[in-house]
Amino acid sequence: MEKFNSFDEIKNALEKKACTCQTIVNHYLTNIQSKAHLNAFVEVYEHAAREQALKVDDKIAQGIAGKLAGMVVGIKDVLNFAGHPATAGSKILEGYISQHTATAVQRLLEEDAIIIGRLNCDEFGMGSSNENSVYGKVHNALDFNKVPGGSSGGSAVAVQANLCTVSLGSDTGGSVRQPAAFTGVIGMKPTYSRISRWGLIAYASSFDTIGIFSRTIQDNALVMEVIAGYDEWDSTSSKKSVLSYSQLLPFNRKVKVAILRETLDSPALQSEIKKNTESVLAKLKKEGHQVEAVSFPLLKYLLPTYYILSTAEASTNLSRFDGVKYGYRSPKSTDLESLYTKSRSEGFSEEVKRRIMLGTFVLSSNYYDAYFSKAQKVRRVIKEFTEQILTTFDYILLPTTPTTAFAFGEHGSDPLAMYLEDLFTVQASVTGMPAISIPNGKDEAGMPIGLQVITNSFKEADLYAFSDYLLKLN
Repeated sequence: MEKFNSFDEIKNALEKKACTCQTIVNHYLTNIQSKAHLNAFVEVYEHAAREQALKVDDKIAQGIAGKLAGMVVGIKDVLNFAGHPATAGSKILEGYISQHTATAVQRLLEEDAIIIGRLNCDEFGMGSSNENSVYGKVHNALDFNKVPGGSSGGSAVAVQANLCTVSLGSDTGGSVRQPAAFTGVIGMKPTYSRISRWGLIAYASSFDTIGIFSRTIQDNALVMEVIAGYDEWDSTSSKKSVLSYSQLLPFNRKVKVAILRETLDSPALQSEIKKNTESVLAKLKKEGHQVEAVSFPLLKYLLPTYYILSTAEASTNLSRFDGVKYGYRSPKSTDLESLYTKSRSEGFSEEVKRRIMLGTFVLSSNYYDAYFSKAQKVRRVIKEFTEQILTTFDYILLPTTPTTAFAFGEHGSDPLAMYLEDLFTVQASVTGMPAISIPNGKDEAGMPIGLQVITNSFKEADLYAFSDYLLKLN
């Protein structure tokens, strides 16, 4: 069977009876097996996927199939799926079986999508390289020695290597957009609260969003309109109406685009990324759009603000994993205190323990006001400054990442260098605004470059339409 580049191709093949959902699932299962060396999947639901495909084929024959019939989806190992393990890439959740299904996953199933497996990720979503997983590292399909980005590296590679049609990841500070850029696919982080977080294993609750990886804007938009919307199980989910995003892609107007001057002038920015970003800006100008460089002096405060607040929330959220109720329990414990300390010391990786300790520190009574409270105030200033830019401009354009995919171990001994990989993605996370990464050429080594687009909250329809236009412009 030929490679499917989009869900439209799958639907056309099903309509022409050139294939069935069963043959589509078998196609992806064969790909997963042949590319197992990439380590994208930590569990393949082979039997369940084939059973679901058979049911969907019956629905298609009866004319009652949902709008995602034939779409094969992989889910990041932070999303609960009843009856299946969910470990967040961590030893601490060893043996845990989901008791419920995440709302986003359930809504996919209700429209007859087929869930094919659980995807590798950095432990609890903490990482920018997918090297921090108890299941081992995920490899970039374009260069086996390069990282796929993180933390949703498995989700990105699954789409990149044609192991599923689309995949779900989670984005806390760039964990969908950064791996999308490194692997040359589309990665969407919606407005905070646009998609229910019910069933998502929490890292930092005021930042966490479920995001979507795809090969086309159309597929991404279609999945968004299915899984977005209010959920009574998530009190933070928005009640704003969900639009038919996949039907609103035509773009035929002139817009005003802001480019953040400090991002292009950053010494951390790889020259080829700067060149390709400037090339897009030149094309937009040529097409009659207004493009203007604006100053964003708060750039240097983005990472400190994000890491102070996210680690504080992580410290609180991860306190529930103690070896008592479920998951890993140290066999070396002798009393209650050693049960807690040994289970957590052995169950969490070094990166997760580092972030828990940082978060505990900034929440301590002596430093709460100096760090946590101040970071909350700075977060508000960053949000208001970004909103001010978007009162004048329709979109903000900037590189997704300062570099293309780097080699394994390159930042292993320098956590700060690893954190800098999030330099351009945390703005949308701190402000809660929607942002998307789309492919923007390759560097001299053939590794993908990402272009990021940000717009105002709940304007996903505009973001999809403009991103689709940009891809066609290139």
